Amino acid sequence: MNVNRDEFIEKGYVIVPRAVPPDQLESLRRSSELLVERQKKLWAREAGPDDPPGGTWETAAQPRLIIGAMGAEHDEETANTIEIWLHENTQGVSSQLLGEEDLPVTEMMMMCNPVSDRGPAKWHRDFYPPWNAPLQAYAEDILESGPRYVQWNLALYDDDVLKVIPGSHLRPNTDAENDCIDANPLGPVPGELQTQLQAGDGVAYILPILHQGSNYSKKKRRTIHGGFARLTHYADLSWTACLSEPAQETFKRWHSRSLSYMEDAVAALKAVIAGDGDTYRTALDALHPGRGVKGVLMSTICLSKTAKWIRAQQCRDRDELSEFEKTGIGMVHPMTLQWGEPLCERFTPEEAKTLWQRFKLVDDMMQQDEEHFHPGFQGQATRYLFNEVPDNLTVESWMARWDAE
Repeated sequence: MNVNRDEFIEKGYVIVPRAVPPDQLESLRRSSELLVERQKKLWAREAGPDDPPGGTWETAAQPRLIIGAMGAEHDEETANTIEIWLHENTQGVSSQLLGEEDLPVTEMMMMCNPVSDRGPAKWHRDFYPPWNAPLQAYAEDILESGPRYVQWNLALYDDDVLKVIPGSHLRPNTDAENDCIDANPLGPVPGELQTQLQAGDGVAYILPILHQGSNYSKKKRRTIHGGFARLTHYADLSWTACLSEPAQETFKRWHSRSLSYMEDAVAALKAVIAGDGDTYRTALDALHPGRGVKGVLMSTICLSKTAKWIRAQQCRDRDELSEFEKTGIGMVHPMTLQWGEPLCERFTPEEAKTLWQRFKLVDDMMQQDEEHFHPGFQGQATRYLFNEVPDNLTVESWMARWDAE
């Protein structure tokens, strides 16, 4: 299956008809119901004393199952909910869209309908400045070298929930968009487009795009959701035991490669500690080959979050760790290059302090004096910049200050 990568980068999304092959649709529906029933039992057991008997299944506006690692138990009957991610129509298309070979899947979930009508969600972009780069960094990197991450919805039943603003991944909100979202974050926004997925269709989109879950109703929804990126991380592969041998080998290959990339990430961070700018750039190029000036800057901003997490962990900074738990900064996510938690033990407390001392120069420039918030983002008011990257922040200017600190 061929897709138009240029159009994808321009609009920020692409509809992929019959991404789920018609001859696999019914079996995926049956498997999805098995997973839902297993997950419902888990949620019921986890329900608190003030929750309804079904727990999350009854309280969530969009019940979401994790597929694969940390999700409900898999077996041969449900293996196809994982293996659909290895299909040419998903994995192959994603590789085309990101211009990568053998692109690994990063996360696998399933979004379901709530038990009662909940209406629309807020308009938002899927990131938050305290643990991401500002929007400008993502946009300039995409324009310079292409996106690093592609997110998917694969509809097992007709699905018109997702709305997007085409092209919004490459720019800040317009005044009209801000006015509408300020007035009603659940309401219509100029230029919105409602994706219309027939059963089996998929939509692939670039994560900074401004989008909305337009209506979480009782209408049956089983939409497979996840993404692909060069960088991923699997804590273990025990959940792949139910897969076919070729599928297991694919995940083993991706896992092995991810461990190698984590070594490149360690090399980049150690180079900063050593004050070795050339080695830092070489390591970043191993992580994301061919990225230009803007891409190296974006990686540097994202790695400043990793450095902050490593220092907080190694120095047992309770205040910062508590803040990370609230914002999710310690999570592993391919869009952020956020490997703080898995890498912590690779650094001594003294190394962590030196690492953060140098990356703090970047972090300080990512903040303003007063807390603020922009419409259409996740999270709450913060000092971190939502949209712009300061003009005087470059990788060269940052490195030039290493010895001065």
